[in-house]
Amino acid sequence: MPTRRLTHAYKGSRLPQLRSFCFAAQEGSVSKAAERMFLSQPTVSLQIQALERELKTALFERRGPRITLTPEGKNLYELALPLVEGIDALGEKFAARRGGIEAGRLDIAAGESTLLYLLPPFVKEFADRYPAIELKLHNVTGRDGVAMLRADQVDFAVGPMTEEGEGMDYRDMFAAEPMLITARDHPLAKKKEVSIRDIAAHPLILPPRHLATWRVVDFVFHKHKLKYHVKLEAGGWEVIKRYVELGLGISIVASLCLTGKEALSAIPMKKYFPTRRYGVVTRRGKFLSPQAQRFLEIMAKAAPKRPTT
Repeated sequence: MPTRRLTHAYKGSRLPQLRSFCFAAQEGSVSKAAERMFLSQPTVSLQIQALERELKTALFERRGPRITLTPEGKNLYELALPLVEGIDALGEKFAARRGGIEAGRLDIAAGESTLLYLLPPFVKEFADRYPAIELKLHNVTGRDGVAMLRADQVDFAVGPMTEEGEGMDYRDMFAAEPMLITARDHPLAKKKEVSIRDIAAHPLILPPRHLATWRVVDFVFHKHKLKYHVKLEAGGWEVIKRYVELGLGISIVASLCLTGKEALSAIPMKKYFPTRRYGVVTRRGKFLSPQAQRFLEIMAKAAPKRPTT
């Protein structure tokens, strides 16, 4: 009988061990996992060590303060993460089964243009429907948004992400056409048809080089064997639109960024530049909380139906 009670007690400690293991795998650090769990570093280390002893295998390769999963650790992570997430989300799932979402938090990663132009109506509708849910919007690049998903720091990411990465699922939702914007008195604003060669003859205003827009523009000009000149590099589409209005240069933007209230001429450019697709990125296998599911349902209702072939 004492042995049986001991066995049950030992199994009862397995969930904290698996949680410590999963958080350490996500953070790549025992100390960061401990901070996230509001535990001491020795406690988390002991829980992981106990798990390794039970399974008779090393779960992490330790290189200074950083840790990485061993092949055995990767296998356990794939098995354990849905269990840990399911238990941690039990309260929310139970509340949803009872017919409503009364509390909780929703974390969304998105780039600045997505936060400014795409998400506001959805955020407003969600906040009106579920006023008790805490919303946190993280302004990050697409690459950083995927990193936050891997670390389980956000529920999902939204944006023009064509490379969602290994272990990620991408759900396409919205399209934004490429537009050439100029000041209203600019010579190109008066032309019936603007070619890529016409654009190359004028100075450009573009976002920073590390962002996707610059890479796309560079690719298109090189494809047509044309040189181009970037006169001004500026962060944020509102900033870029303002300087285009002042006549300092022209730019290529997604139609999503244009409200129609700008003092600009906008010329469709899909003949030369690709359409930008916006969608939702989630980590494969991740349990979506009821609040995340509700938000995505709101977005899905507004997304245009794509024809099937």
